[in-house]
Amino acid sequence: MTGGCFSHTFCGFSVWRSICAVVSKTGNRINSGLYGIMSDATDNPVTVSPRSAWFAVLLLWIAYLINYVDRQTVFSIFPVFERELRLSSKELGLVGSVFAWIYALCMPLAGRCGDMFRRDRIVVASLGVWSLATLGTGLSRSFSSLLGWRAVMGVSEALYIPSALGLIAVLHTTSTRSRALALHGTAQFAGVVLGGWYGGWTAEHLGWRLGFAILAAAGLSYSFVLSKALPAAAPPRAKQSAAPSPFDILGSRCYLALFAAFFALCLMVWVLYGWLPDWIYEKYGLSMAASALSATIYLQAGSALGVLLGGVAADWLRKRVRPARFYVCAFGLFLCAPFGYLTLAADSLARLKIASGFFGLFGGFMIANIFASAYDVVRERNYAFAAGVLNLGGGIASGAGLLLAGWWKESGGVVTLMQRASIASVFAALLLASVAALRFDSDVARLSRSR
Repeated sequence: MTGGCFSHTFCGFSVWRSICAVVSKTGNRINSGLYGIMSDATDNPVTVSPRSAWFAVLLLWIAYLINYVDRQTVFSIFPVFERELRLSSKELGLVGSVFAWIYALCMPLAGRCGDMFRRDRIVVASLGVWSLATLGTGLSRSFSSLLGWRAVMGVSEALYIPSALGLIAVLHTTSTRSRALALHGTAQFAGVVLGGWYGGWTAEHLGWRLGFAILAAAGLSYSFVLSKALPAAAPPRAKQSAAPSPFDILGSRCYLALFAAFFALCLMVWVLYGWLPDWIYEKYGLSMAASALSATIYLQAGSALGVLLGGVAADWLRKRVRPARFYVCAFGLFLCAPFGYLTLAADSLARLKIASGFFGLFGGFMIANIFASAYDVVRERNYAFAAGVLNLGGGIASGAGLLLAGWWKESGGVVTLMQRASIASVFAALLLASVAALRFDSDVARLSRSR
């Protein structure tokens, strides 16, 4: 088993390096032709007032809220898909997995684009296209059509997060970066709750197809607002010979340990995001709307609180302990892992709610600092690409969790799946803390030496 794991890990990193090479060569070839279109050929870095920097976070928060509402709504109406489209549990698992895997595979290229071109324009374009994909989802009449539109949504939503996070990181200095990224991240939790409730409510009262059309109209309208209000954000244009390679992020041991920890977290998170509404619906007999709300409100409220506390704590600790953000991530993952298992193993709805709330609270500490931690050990020019690769791993883990839960659900093994994922997460947290303690200073010094 150990040899097999190392073999798969080696193959995974080989694929990763191949993706990086293709992305780097492709980016270099198109950079000279498209840079002027996407960036207005400016070499000036982003300079805005603190108030404008926080206003940009608010604008992106709303976009990220729409992002998660659109992707999450489908999970609340699995019973409708089973009834109207005749989908099996395995097919429902694929509905979530196809999105997650396409989303993940597009991340390195999306991140590279965010480091080369106008990040604000990439964000606006992403919002417009995924809103059209949301409309297409509501028009689907078959399993293949539904999968196709979920794939389009995966591509379009992948463009958003690397550019949005890179823009926030440039607008906010080290002293406010964790808080800014944490505040933006709370939109994810609000979106999961709103999307979960909205999907179940519209399916029961308006019709799920009309519900998707309303979401698409809202997204397209806001993309116009965002195009006018978001500050211009062309990354500094480095000389071709001086531009850091995307391979540069592989030189940080802390970044690689963070990648492993994020993979473990996403596996647990998306088993709950994708299947907890259906789990409650079948086990406790609630309505679709009530099941979706119970599955999301406690978990997401805990997550939002954890993200805010984790962001403030990390910014404060960072002034005193340089690897503080990595330690906060490890702390959060270590403590949330057992509550992930207890959420599904609970013998009552009340205990499920309590466990999911604590899972969200401690998981939020890690979520608040994942990208801020990465930005401590990678160059600014690679901010978006570093976020993209992290999301590549997170997306693969998310798709695996959704698919495995669908397969194991038919044999009653979802609780066992979560138990194993929780154990793996504990080990990933210990690895992250150990690597940060031993290698953080050398990772930061490496950046200074090669400038």
